[in-house]
Amino acid sequence: MRWQRNVYAVTAASFLGYTGFTVVMPFLPLFIGQLGVSDTGAIAVWTGISLGVTPGLTAVLAPAWGKLGDRFGRKIMVERSLVSFVVLMAAMAFVTRPWHVVALRIVQGLFAGYGSLSVAMAAESAPRDRMPAAIGLVQTAQRLGPGVGPVIGGLLAGVFGLRPAFIVTALFYAAALVIIFLRYDDRATHAYAETPDVPGRHVTFQDVLSFQNFILMMAVIFGLQFVDRSFGPILPLYIEQIGVAHERIAIVSGVLFSIMAATGALGHHLCGKLLTRYSTRAVITSAAIVGAVASLLFVSTHVWLIAIASACFGVGIGAAMTASFSAAGRVIPHGAHGTSFGVLTSASLTGMAISPFFAGFVGGSSIRVVFLVNVAIMLVCALAVRRSMVGEHAASVG
Repeated sequence: MRWQRNVYAVTAASFLGYTGFTVVMPFLPLFIGQLGVSDTGAIAVWTGISLGVTPGLTAVLAPAWGKLGDRFGRKIMVERSLVSFVVLMAAMAFVTRPWHVVALRIVQGLFAGYGSLSVAMAAESAPRDRMPAAIGLVQTAQRLGPGVGPVIGGLLAGVFGLRPAFIVTALFYAAALVIIFLRYDDRATHAYAETPDVPGRHVTFQDVLSFQNFILMMAVIFGLQFVDRSFGPILPLYIEQIGVAHERIAIVSGVLFSIMAATGALGHHLCGKLLTRYSTRAVITSAAIVGAVASLLFVSTHVWLIAIASACFGVGIGAAMTASFSAAGRVIPHGAHGTSFGVLTSASLTGMAISPFFAGFVGGSSIRVVFLVNVAIMLVCALAVRRSMVGEHAASVG
């Protein structure tokens, strides 16, 4: 079926893009250090700004790009984003100052957004009863990619240095661009909207917020993204603080990021099965609690315990994220997915944008404080869902 080809194309492109991104970005603190910044706090701040500015700008511009996508098609919007990443990631291989990195990330923010659009594109392509499975598949790819990327990046950094890794990243994005161009068909989307009942065709922002549990799911998705993205600016620095030899920091950090990514993919996959047996409330609550306990374990000074924490955190955050998107998707009426997933995308991007800034600035004083804040956020998400989620039930993912 054409809609399945769309989902597979988006899944493959997501895997390649997220793999390429994590070839270099987990090691951005080390790259900033190579550009002449020696103070740990300053490195954390520069890294936080660099990682946060792109999703921040993307969140602001998402409504405008969404309108253009409705008019000209989402495919061209994703192609636009991927082209920009090919050019700008390659350009990062030649920067000489930290502000050059920030400047290129600002430009990326003006054209970015393909990653978050992937979930919406898969959901729009799939029939309504297959939507949770499509969402889970794309999110699994978005986790598996980072499971491979840091290992590749760590090896490249150890053998060739970090600059060639940016060229490799650009090639990954180029491959994703080719797949979307050749395999994704805009005409095969909105399969469920081919029925005559399309009350959401002219849905407004206020209508979206009135959907059952929608605001709650927006808040939970924001919180989950905030916690998930907080590790990028600080984990390599924390590994150095607890006594790992300098020459081993890149590979140890890469392995830890890969563990989180791989187990996150497992969490996305398990979520589909869990939702056929348990309520969405129970899945999100339990997964968030697992993530909170794992976040607390990160304060350890033992690498093996941090590795266990990484695995538990990945499963928890992956399951909670897929369940939250699926819960929001189930209450969206026919024809309203474009606007509704745009709102969810903004919530996700806002969390992605704020988190690196917070982690970078707070981590400059105390990295352990960031871990403790993550614990609190995950517990608040679990409590909010447990007490406030209404009218939900176990969902079949087909």
